[in-house]
Amino acid sequence: MALVDDGGVVDFRHEVIGRGHAERLVPLIAELVGGGRAASIAVGCGPGSFAGVRIGVAAARALALGWGIRASGFSTPALVAAGAAEEIVAAGGALVVMEGGHGQWFVQPFAADLAPRGDVQSAFPDDAIRADDILIIGNRADDFVARRGGGRALSRLPDARAFARLPAAALFGAPRPIYGRAPDAKPMAPA
Repeated sequence: MALVDDGGVVDFRHEVIGRGHAERLVPLIAELVGGGRAASIAVGCGPGSFAGVRIGVAAARALALGWGIRASGFSTPALVAAGAAEEIVAAGGALVVMEGGHGQWFVQPFAADLAPRGDVQSAFPDDAIRADDILIIGNRADDFVARRGGGRALSRLPDARAFARLPAAALFGAPRPIYGRAPDAKPMAPA
């Protein structure tokens, strides 16, 4: 997470944890300068882990309500792309590839101006590697390039410090989870 103003990043925290998002998120916000209080909130809405995405969106919406400020959302692939903006401009575009769970990857192509060239998709690796982008960015970039046998991989995780490089069009109001694929749970069949 990052506290950002017009001059750039004021304060940030970045921790990679497997579990415990709900327990760690609000204390991490409180560690930021001024308790993390800001004029507005923007939250990564996924796709990502089901629980992690829901926890982040719920916390952002609750803080916005409590503080009486505006909340907006953005996609995780857009933030990953923003974190590699210079490389994407130089390459003329890139494909963001992130862990999707259940043996799948979340993939989304971006143009040189960081505008999405398509929607985020959940794909099995053998289907995902059909994309013809040369520059592959994300936490599955190395696996993607190795599996396809070509390209340039930049291993990256979402980093809130890249928020300032997100295009304005990447933000949307009323943050809501972006799941990236259909739910695992299925309704019970009628008896």
